[in-house]
Amino acid sequence: MGIKDNRAIWEADKSGPEFLYTTIGEIMDKQAETNPEKLALVYSYPELGINLRLNFAQYRAQVNQVAKGLMALGVQKGEHVAVWSPNLPQWIFLQLALAKIGGVMVTVNTLYKASEIEYILRQGDVSHLFMVEEVRGNSYLDSIYSIVPEIKNISDPLTETLQSERLPKLKRVCLLNQTPRPGIMLFSQMLTLAATVSDEALAERQASVTYEDVAVIMYTSGTTGFPKGAMLTHYNILNTMIMNGRGQDFSQDRYVSPMPLFHVAGANFVIWTLLNGIPMIPLIAFDPVKLLELIAQERGTVSFCVPTMLIAMLNHPRFLAGEFDLSSLRLVYSGGTTVPVAVLQQVKEKMGADVGILFGMTESTGAGTGTLIEDTFENKAATVGQAYPRLDAKVIDPVTGEAVGVGEQGELCLRGFSVMKGYYNMPEKTAETIDHENWLHTGDLATMNAEGYFKIVGRVKDMVIRGGENIYPAEIEQFLMRHPAIAEAQIVGVPDPFMGEETVALLRVKPGASVSEDEVREYCRTNLAKYKNPKYLKLVEEFPLTASGKVKKFELRAMLIKELNLEDPAQVKL
Repeated sequence: MGIKDNRAIWEADKSGPEFLYTTIGEIMDKQAETNPEKLALVYSYPELGINLRLNFAQYRAQVNQVAKGLMALGVQKGEHVAVWSPNLPQWIFLQLALAKIGGVMVTVNTLYKASEIEYILRQGDVSHLFMVEEVRGNSYLDSIYSIVPEIKNISDPLTETLQSERLPKLKRVCLLNQTPRPGIMLFSQMLTLAATVSDEALAERQASVTYEDVAVIMYTSGTTGFPKGAMLTHYNILNTMIMNGRGQDFSQDRYVSPMPLFHVAGANFVIWTLLNGIPMIPLIAFDPVKLLELIAQERGTVSFCVPTMLIAMLNHPRFLAGEFDLSSLRLVYSGGTTVPVAVLQQVKEKMGADVGILFGMTESTGAGTGTLIEDTFENKAATVGQAYPRLDAKVIDPVTGEAVGVGEQGELCLRGFSVMKGYYNMPEKTAETIDHENWLHTGDLATMNAEGYFKIVGRVKDMVIRGGENIYPAEIEQFLMRHPAIAEAQIVGVPDPFMGEETVALLRVKPGASVSEDEVREYCRTNLAKYKNPKYLKLVEEFPLTASGKVKKFELRAMLIKELNLEDPAQVKL
C-alpha cells in the first residue's frame, strides 16, 4: 500500500479485513443463530405509542414475516420496491426482508413532492410503493392520488393490481398507517398473507440470492438535473461496512442513529449493526432533544451525525444546562459536508466523545476515506483521512486524466469493492462516472499529502452541499425556468456558517414580464423539497459568460459572497 511514484495515487491496503462473499440475509440469520437473545433493535417513542425492543431472534422473525408477505404479494427476485417514509420500524423490516428475497429496495427522500416521486416510480420501474400518508404537511396520499387517480377504483388491493398508463410498472401502493384509504393496501393486511408462504419457500428464495445481486437503488441527482439510481449490491454494502470499522471491535457498542434511512449513511448503518451484532437505536426523524435523550437513556456509545445535527445539539438550552448524561458516548462519526473545527472541539470537550470523519458518496456506497481513532486532532480537522482498506484512490487532472503530484489539486477518484454496479437504466451516465479502468470519478476536488491523507477543497461540478443534503443546481434551474415569467435561472452556492452552504437563485425575467420574490418563493415551496428552496433570490439583467457562452459561475459566486458579506463567515458560536 502507499503512494506510488511520488504521485497522488494511493494503492489499496491489502492488510485490511477479509472480503465477505455473502448476502445481507445470511448475515441476519447468522446473528439470530449466534446471538438470539442479544438486543438488536430499539424504538423508544412512548410519546407516539411506539415501544419496540427486539432481540436478534425476534428481529429475524419479524423480518421473515415481512419477507413472506412480500412473496405472497408476488414480489419476485430483482423486482423494485420503493419505500417513502420516515425512519419507522417497517422501513428497516422492508429493507432486510427485500434483501432476503432478492428484491431491490428503492429509497425515496421524505421531502419529495408529487413530480419527484413520479419520476422515481417511473424511471426506477417500481412495482410496489410502501409509504405513510404524510410527513410534516407533505401529503404523500394526495401526491399518489394526483399521479394515478385510477387507484381509487380498486376495490380489493390485495387481489387487484393497478392499471395505469402513466406508471405501467406500478402494481400496488401500501400504507404503513392503519387507516384504510381507497385502493390502497395496509401494511398489516400484507402481514396476514405471510401465513400462506412456508418457511421452505422463503429458504428456497433466499438461497437464490447472491452477493453480486443489487440490494438497493439510491437516487442521487447529477449535473443534468435528472436523478440517477445508484445500484448497490450486497457485496458493496457488506464490505463497505466491514472496512468502515477497519478491524475495530464494536461488539459491545450501542448505535444511536439520527440519519434518515433513505440516505446511504442511514441505510448502511442498519447493516453495520447487523455485522457487529449490536443494537440499532434509530430516531424516527431528527430532533436534537430526542437524540440526546436516546443516547442518555439507552447508554448509546456510537452515533453518526452530520455537522448541522451536532451544532443543534451543542446549542440546545437543555444540553447547555447539563440535563443529559452522555458519559456512555465514545465515538461520533461525521461527514456529508465540511465539519467545522469548532464543532470537533466542542464534541470532544462538551460531549466527551471522539470524532471520526468519513467521506464518500452514494455511488461509492458511502465509502471513500476516513480518519482513524488514533489520528491527531489536526488530521481530523483538516482532512477527510486516508482511503478505506482495500480501496484504491488517486487525484487526477480533470483535463488530462493523469495523476497529479502530492499536494496538488485535482479530482478524487476511487476504485474497488465499494464502487456501485452502475446507474439503473442509464448506461451512458454510468460510463461518464466509472471509466474503463473501473475508476469512479467523484467530481470532488481534493489534494493528497505525503501520508495519504486527503483534503476536499471544492467540486469539479457545481453541486452544493446544504446541511449534508446534496443540491444540484441544474435541477433547480430547469424547474425555475418552467415559470412563465423566468427566462433564465442560475443557482450558485455560497458559504453559510450553519448549513455549510446555501443557494442563491439569480433570475433573468422575460422581456415584458414581471415576477415578485414572494411569487417565486411560493412557486418553489409548492413544488420542490424544502432543502432545494433557494435561501436568496436576486434579479439580474445578464450573466457573465465565457467565450463559448457558458455562465461564469465562479464570478457569480465571488460577487455574491461580497454582496452578502460572506467573505469571512462568522464562526458558529457554541
